[in-house]
Parts: sequence; structure tokens; C-alpha cells
Amino acid sequence: MRFTNTKNYQHQQADKIGVLVTNLGTPDAPTPAALKRYLKEFLSDPRVVEVPRLLWWLILHGVILRFRPRRSAKAYATVFTEQGSPLLFHTQQQCDAIRQQLQQQGHRNLEVAFAMRYGNPGIQTVLDELFAKGVRKLLVVPLYPQYSASTTASTFDAIAKDLTRRRWLPDFRFVSHYHDFPPFIEAAAQQIEAFWQQHGKPQKLILSYHGIPKRYLLNGDPYHCECHKSSRLIAQRLGLNSDEYLTTFQSRFGREEWLTPYTDETLKALPAQGITHVQVFCPGFSADCLETIEEIGEENREYFLTAGGAQYDYIPALNDNPAHIDALCQLIEQNLTHWQVQDDPDRQHRAMALGAKA
Repeated sequence: MRFTNTKNYQHQQADKIGVLVTNLGTPDAPTPAALKRYLKEFLSDPRVVEVPRLLWWLILHGVILRFRPRRSAKAYATVFTEQGSPLLFHTQQQCDAIRQQLQQQGHRNLEVAFAMRYGNPGIQTVLDELFAKGVRKLLVVPLYPQYSASTTASTFDAIAKDLTRRRWLPDFRFVSHYHDFPPFIEAAAQQIEAFWQQHGKPQKLILSYHGIPKRYLLNGDPYHCECHKSSRLIAQRLGLNSDEYLTTFQSRFGREEWLTPYTDETLKALPAQGITHVQVFCPGFSADCLETIEEIGEENREYFLTAGGAQYDYIPALNDNPAHIDALCQLIEQNLTHWQVQDDPDRQHRAMALGAKA
């Protein structure tokens, strides 16, 4: 096995702490070819689709990748802007804001970067860049508040796979979830309250999370429980009674049962129950993307209004909202506790005295 070596190492280079922020990923462009590349990488991950590999390979290559890229490209075309993919530029903005705030708070020798689990910028590429800058301690922060094996653990797999190929390993920490982190709950509540100040309160607040197959829950995945805890804490902070909000699950795929209640079916049914004004917020999405802008903002709006609803509002994701950035910085600082690196201006001199060339 060949290991990845540290290229062009200079002994005078200061050691640094790295913070790697990650998100799910996005196609490079809203085209069938780009979607095929992205979906192939995403849906080939055994963490995402827990089906026997040979059977799934036949389904993926024989059916899904032949037809789905063209349909998905049309959906992505509705959300791409001059800045590109919403998820990409929102994550970039979050990363820049986190870096700026941490630097203002006095963190020295700190490198902050972001990567996507699928697509670009890829984890391996960004880790190469961080280690080339002298990162010797690495904190990874997946932007998934609620833990799931299909998201958080998949990110860990990708990091671990990369590190197994490297000769020089960093000290390593990994944030697996922050679904009940008080600053995150506060940021979510403030986002909702700010929307209420402009648009009023609805009859029902829908807290919609990305779904996963029900059997993942039955096999021990804590995602379902963490989603409900996030909802409960947000509702408590907002002073809502149990009949003033609902927790639902969106974006199901395939024929098997996923976590219920389903967001779309719930919205179709509410008008018949006398609920004609709803607002939807997605606490599991750290940044707006196809699933929030198109699926929640447009598709589910149509379901609700067609069923007899009168007013439907989507409350934007936290994105680079200052309260959200502050929450993420507090989370990072908490996980950097007792980590520090020291400058050693004489290191190169001592190394060269022992025979090093640089």
C-alpha cells in the first residue's frame, strides 16, 4: 500500500488547527450529465442505501441513472442562480463567516475550510490543502444537527478512508450532532420569530425534516428521536402548545415505508381539518437547497393550496444568519477546548542541524 506523503514540508512552517465544515453536496451544474455523476456517487454510498450491493448496482445502473438525472436536472435548474448551487454558496458563506468570527475572537493559527461529502469541493482535495498549510489538529463539523448514519456517519467514513492513506495523521475530533445544542435551538427560534414579526403567526407551524427509511430507525438509528427533540425544544422556546406545531418528514424515495408523518401528505390533509394557514421551517437543513427551495417552497405549497389552504409560508433555513454563525462558532470553540499549537521559530534551525534540508 502506498501512503500519501507530506509534500514540500518546511520545518519553519507553523503548526495549525484545522476546522473542516462539511455538507452533503450538490451537482456541478443543473445538467443531466452533472446529475448523473453526482447521483452515482451519492447513491453508491452503502450508508445512504442499505440494500445488498449486487441488487442495488443493477437497480442503480439499470434504472435510476438512466432516467432520474434528466428529471433531477430540471428541478435543479429552478434553484441554481448566477452564484451557482444554493447549497454551495450558502456553505461557502457560512465557512467565511465562521472563519471571520473565530479570527476576531482571537483564534490564531486556525484554518477554516469547507468540503462536500459528494461532489465538489471534495473531502480529499480540501484535506490536502489543509495539511499542506500545516494543519496538525483537525476538527470536522458536519452541518447535520441531527445524527443519522446516512449523513453524519457517511461523512466520518469519507474522512476515515482518506486518513488511512496518509503517512502523517492529525490529532482528530468529530462533531456527530448538535440537535439539542442551546445556541442552535436559540438561532432556530429567532429565525422563526423574525419571520412572525413580518408575516404573523400561522395556525400551525410545520417542522419538516429530511426522511429516512423506517427500518433505519428500527435498526437503531437515533435520527428520528433527535428530530423530535429538536422540535420539542424549539417549540418550548417559542412557547407553543403541542397542537400548534407538527414534526413531519419529507423527501422520501422508493416504495418502502419511511419516517412518518410525511410532509406532503400532512399538508394535503390539513385544510380539511380547518387549518388554512401554515408555515414550514426545516430545522435539519443548515442551508437552503433543492429540498427546501423547490420541494418545500414550491411543490408542497401547491399541495396545500390545491387542497384548500389559504396561506402557505416557507421560513428560510438558517444559512449565514448571525445567530446561526454564532451558534456554530460556540460549537466549534467547545470542541476545540484545550487544543492549541505553539510557534517554534527555532525548529528549522534545529532540524537542519540534524541533517534536514529545509
